[in-house]
Parts: sequence; structure tokens; C-alpha cells
Amino acid sequence: MLMGGVYALIAIGLTLIFGVLEIVNFAHGEFVMLGMYFSYFLFTLLGIDPYLSIFIIIPLLFFLGISTYKFLIEKVMGARLHIQILLTLGLMLFLQNLALFIWTSDYRSVKLGYSTTVYNLQGLMVSFPRFVACLVALSIAAILYIFLKKTDIGMAIRACTVEKEGAALVGINVKRIYLVAFGIGIVCAGVAGSTLLPFFYVSPTVGSIFVLTAFVIVVLGGMGNFAGALLGGLIIGVAESMGEVFLPGSLKQVVSFTIFILILFFKPMGLMGGR
Repeated sequence: MLMGGVYALIAIGLTLIFGVLEIVNFAHGEFVMLGMYFSYFLFTLLGIDPYLSIFIIIPLLFFLGISTYKFLIEKVMGARLHIQILLTLGLMLFLQNLALFIWTSDYRSVKLGYSTTVYNLQGLMVSFPRFVACLVALSIAAILYIFLKKTDIGMAIRACTVEKEGAALVGINVKRIYLVAFGIGIVCAGVAGSTLLPFFYVSPTVGSIFVLTAFVIVVLGGMGNFAGALLGGLIIGVAESMGEVFLPGSLKQVVSFTIFILILFFKPMGLMGGR
């Protein structure tokens, strides 16, 4: 359940980008990786706790997100699907190899006073860093939900998700909404990376692990569905943990991908999607 909360935040960013821009962002996991690296160096160079570094990661990743949209994604808006997919795949490979060139292939991790802290709650062993990561992830998700429901920009994003032409006709600047939505989606990925750092390694290819899981969650919950991404994240988190108990560690994702295949067969619109 605790890992599921972090998975959900990554998937919420991915489903927001798809829901508004209708872009399948295969480079989403690389922004998780960048969030982890930025938090790692903020800790090792400046001594800033990974969870406190989130306040720096949010504006940094938002700027990186809107820059990526402005200089790359905007160029293929309205293009054929395979063009968009090839662009995001190319961005994924570029960011991976850039990280490999700058930071090498070494696995890095941080050692914090609470990294191995575990609390015993009536026989239930709860990892403190995972608990904090889940709490932060769900808090960010709740703030984003309120933002989408209560603010003018949030309502404009929802309008563009439902009907882009209608939103444009009533005066909403759709291109600006695309820019903001992509930036917010990237922030979700970066913040999730920061929350993972206290108990997970970082390397140039670590994003691939999370983007596959995020796609499973998005399809499970329903493409573009906020609540579905949250529910799907929790389900996949539990499924992976159960798989780890009953299967060898390297096969734990078999359970989540089995769920993915079953969803595609029997309810391809997802648990929260329509018919």
C-alpha cells in the first residue's frame, strides 16, 4: 500500500498529460530519475533532506517540464500518434544517455538516520521512509485534486480534457493549458522520485522500472482518469508486494502484468473508465 501511493503519484502525472494533451509520454520515467538525481545531489552537496528538497524540486521540474513542452512536445501536437511516440521514446533515450554521460552508470543511494527505521504496530512492520513517501505522495495528489476542482486554471484543465474545441470557444487559451498541464505532470514524476530516494537506489535507467508500472496503473484505472490512477496505484502496489511474497524477487512484477493483460481482455477502458 505504501509503495502504491508513490506509484499513484507517478501515474497521476502520466494520466494528466495523456488526458489533457493526448500524448503518450514514454519519457515520464526519466523525469522520476531526474528528480531522484537532483535530490541526491542536494543532499550530498548541500545536506538538504530528500523530503525537504521537494520544495526545490517542484519549481525546478515545472520549469524543466514547460521547457520540454515548448521546445519539443508542442512541435508534434496534432501530428500522427506514431510521430508523438517516437519523439517521447527519443527523449527517453536522450535523457538516459545524458545521465549516463554525466553521472556514469554507478548505482547511488543516500544513508539517512531514518532509512532503516521500522515501527511495529501491533505486529505490523511499517517502514518509516516508505510511510513518509506515501504520505507525501498522497498529500501532493490531494493538493492537485483540490487545484483541479477549485481553481480557475484547474477548471480550465478539466475543460480541455473533456472538450478542447468547446474550451477554446469560451475563451480558454488551450495552448497555455497544455503547457501548464505538462509541467504539472512532470512535477508529479519529479516529486515521486524525491520521495523514493531515501529507500531506493538511483541510476540512469531507474526510470524504466517506474514508467512500465505507471502505464499498467493508468490502463488499470482508465486512461486520463485521476481517481482511477490513484486506485490503480494502490492495487498494483499491493499486487507487487504479494508477488514478492509468493514468487522470487525478480518475478514480482508478473502479478501486476498479469492484471494488466486481464484488464486489456475484459475491461480495456479501465476500472474507472466507461464502456
